[in-house]
Amino acid sequence: MATTRRAAKPRQASRWSDVPRTVGLDPVIVIAATLLLSVGVIMVASTSMAVAENFAVSQWHFVQRHFMFIALALIACLSLRFVGTVQMDKLARLCLPLAIIVLLLPFVPGIGREVNGSTRWVNLGLFGFQAVEAVKLLLIVHVAGYLSRRPNLNQARFVDTIKPLAAVGVMSVILLMQPDMGSAVVLVAITGGMIWLAGAALKHLFILGAAALPLFAFAASEPYRLRRIMSFIDPWADPLNGGFQLIQALIAVGRGQVGGVGLGASVQKLYYLPEAHTDFIFAVLAEELGLIGIVLVLGLFVVLIGQMFRIGLKALSMERAFSAYLVWGIALWLAMQALVSVGVNLGVLPTKGLTLPLVSSGGSSMIMTIIAIAVVLRVDWELKRIELERPRRRSGWSV
Repeated sequence: MATTRRAAKPRQASRWSDVPRTVGLDPVIVIAATLLLSVGVIMVASTSMAVAENFAVSQWHFVQRHFMFIALALIACLSLRFVGTVQMDKLARLCLPLAIIVLLLPFVPGIGREVNGSTRWVNLGLFGFQAVEAVKLLLIVHVAGYLSRRPNLNQARFVDTIKPLAAVGVMSVILLMQPDMGSAVVLVAITGGMIWLAGAALKHLFILGAAALPLFAFAASEPYRLRRIMSFIDPWADPLNGGFQLIQALIAVGRGQVGGVGLGASVQKLYYLPEAHTDFIFAVLAEELGLIGIVLVLGLFVVLIGQMFRIGLKALSMERAFSAYLVWGIALWLAMQALVSVGVNLGVLPTKGLTLPLVSSGGSSMIMTIIAIAVVLRVDWELKRIELERPRRRSGWSV
């Protein structure tokens, strides 16, 4: 008698350890960064009409370029599928000479480009690229590699602590020649913060800080920088010249009150507030969205940067020092630049030409900021992969 054979059913997972597992991108960083990018697109679109008339271009010119820079950054991020922290650590020593070369490119005839009296830009054909934006990430990779090879920095010699800052000192001299004191201060602050997080002796940090103050005081004594500081102290002393930007920014913030005047209804962006789509976009945001918009943007930055520090702590606990310092350096970079940009717009810091990360219009800053965030996501992905490769404890529970 013929018998029929039943098709074998696929074996189901009987234990939790048998369930296939995958690794995704950190949702907190992705959502916070996406929301900040969305706010930036809205605010750039809001200011584009008035700004475009000043530059004799289409009213959507800056919005289109904004999207182009975001797309270029996302395409560049795809390379991180093949470049991990192991490769970055191996290249860390080369990042310092490369950063210095990149900083010197704006001085090369035919390559460098002068904008508003400053030689900071490299001509890439389609757009100009601000060299210092790439240098920030190169410096962070170099310092992270240096610190990861010195696990006991709190017991190290003074010369071991000063080496990274000496390298930043060379970069600061080049930046002051461009001139760009604001970026020099950011680079020094990032490096100093990374050294402090690595556990450097407080007495060494105190000596370095005391030695740096006279140097920055000397740099700030340049006539135009001194005028800028005096305008910050009392902008109403020269309301039509040195204090003009700050006064217009403060008027914009004051008009916003709690709920704002409404999206697109800003008056200050109409020929009053210079660089409304870049350096002073936060003032326009405060005018149109009010205190609610300010709290929203600041809250997103707190969430984004706080999550980065959490990932850095996780990397350090898993004995991946290079990854930890790399993430912390990027977090310090975004925190410092956001703090300075917001402080300038609110009138609590002297006027400096620094964009608000992920929000302001600006190709160089936008591209490098997105790449830096992608590096953090890569570190978090690697940490999760390591956790998945660890054998799980058998709980005996069936699925």
